[in-house]
Amino acid sequence: MVVLYIHGMGGGGDSRIPSILRSRIPAGSGLEVVVRTYDFDPETGAAQIAQWVDELHPALVIGESLGSLQALRVRGIPHLFVSPSLNAPLYLGYLAFLALIPGVTPLLDRIWRPREGDRQRLHFTFSIMRKYRRHRRLALANAPTAGSRDAFFAFFGKKDHYRKSGVVSIRTWRKFYGDTYALYDGTHFMEEEFVVEMLVPKIFDILKSKL
Repeated sequence: MVVLYIHGMGGGGDSRIPSILRSRIPAGSGLEVVVRTYDFDPETGAAQIAQWVDELHPALVIGESLGSLQALRVRGIPHLFVSPSLNAPLYLGYLAFLALIPGVTPLLDRIWRPREGDRQRLHFTFSIMRKYRRHRRLALANAPTAGSRDAFFAFFGKKDHYRKSGVVSIRTWRKFYGDTYALYDGTHFMEEEFVVEMLVPKIFDILKSKL
């Protein structure tokens, strides 16, 4: 049974949390955690992920940070989230005009350059950034407030510094998904102890009827 993990901005096939899940989910459980690197262009990424869903038929999708929007665009299966960044696309979309200024795209690409490895390449062009507002609308159309019958649950870190800017917002989550969330005493980047104590049990709880 496949759990499809959709990484956040600059993440990829060697991202930390899915690596922890692979090592901590007991052998013989019947669960396989799959994470693949997708394109930073939200429409290209959505098409890639749609192909993977058709190929893998996942029983659960997990979205992390900005990747939560891509996870939300997958319909018809349960969803879990780690630090869902539902408002980051607004920042990317509204600030897209800055990429028209000469030198800004190379600067942003350098500032947010992912570490080496199987990682998403970031390229902050106007044409890519301007797509993120529509990407958010399409993602949030899959919400109970819009009639969705999918299952949703999110984890938020109490010490997540992105909550101060509103990039990560429990208030926004509650607006669309209600009180389907829990807090952990950590940062945006869920620490291993909380992956083991909270995320892994939640995965098994969601999938218990299928295991």
